[in-house]
Amino acid sequence: MTFYDDIYPFYPLQRTAFIVSGRLLAIILVFLMLAVGLLLILPGIRGRTRVFWMLRIMISLFVGVVIVALNFTNSWAEARMTTNATYKSFSNAVIQAEVGLHVGLYGINVTLRGNPIVQFNETINYNEMFSWHDIAEEEYEQALIKGLPNPILYIVEKFTLSSPCGMIFQYSYSGRFASATLWTAFCCWILANILFFLPDVVYAGYMTMATAAFIFFSMASFSTIMNVPRCVFSIGEDSFVTEYSHSFWLALATGVLCTIIGFFVVMLYFLMPEKVKAAFSLSFDSYEDEDEDKSCPEGYLNSVFLNGELHLPLTPKVTPVSWKEISPYCHQE
Repeated sequence: MTFYDDIYPFYPLQRTAFIVSGRLLAIILVFLMLAVGLLLILPGIRGRTRVFWMLRIMISLFVGVVIVALNFTNSWAEARMTTNATYKSFSNAVIQAEVGLHVGLYGINVTLRGNPIVQFNETINYNEMFSWHDIAEEEYEQALIKGLPNPILYIVEKFTLSSPCGMIFQYSYSGRFASATLWTAFCCWILANILFFLPDVVYAGYMTMATAAFIFFSMASFSTIMNVPRCVFSIGEDSFVTEYSHSFWLALATGVLCTIIGFFVVMLYFLMPEKVKAAFSLSFDSYEDEDEDKSCPEGYLNSVFLNGELHLPLTPKVTPVSWKEISPYCHQE
């Protein structure tokens, strides 16, 4: 860094902007390992049941990974714009950059990317994360000491306790309640997967709908931030406000999916309970009886030989019997 263009040398170099969250990466890897482990058992399942089990595994893991990942994403609400703004304090340098605000359940993520990315002999590419329990006067002072760009400081200041907007209370309380209901939905998802292996599949359907209900409750909790007067962010000559983003709509889609699955399971259980049990591999006896009937044809035994008579008549009496009366393992190949 140089003294040219009012850029001062005592600011430390900015950290490299992260590409993906470490928590999200760990969650995705854990569920991928579960998916691979469960899919390895598919070759041992015969017939069309294999396709049904594959769909069960993939849909169930998709719902589970979405519920857990939504707790750690920073894209429940977003806002971004391209503007001309003062770069840093005690400097008259004006940069053209894209400013972004990404709101999650546990904090915010503020981005600043230059357009072009290299201006005044610097690479302008910031990605700063702040948690709700850290966004206070002390955390804001640390950002000032690090010499973060003015657009980032301006946005972070809006989330301090001393800010007249009071956004820290709106977003932090909504995020905490939304996170709590999401974790409750995750518990319901685990119970639903367990209940699908029990005879009464209808309770699994109820629990799947309960999972959807708690997902909707989390969305309603987060939506309360839109019901209060929203603070307008003004940087340079432009301004923006936050709007719902990817995580919010993904939660909506997952809740609708769980509602449809739970409704159909409950409806089909009352219409055709035996077929539903068979579809979920719960009626094993009926499957074994069908296999025995197919693989054990009717045979004939000589009753005279079985009674131990030595002088056999010319036309011995023959009694038709089933092979499964001889051996219970005759249906095994």
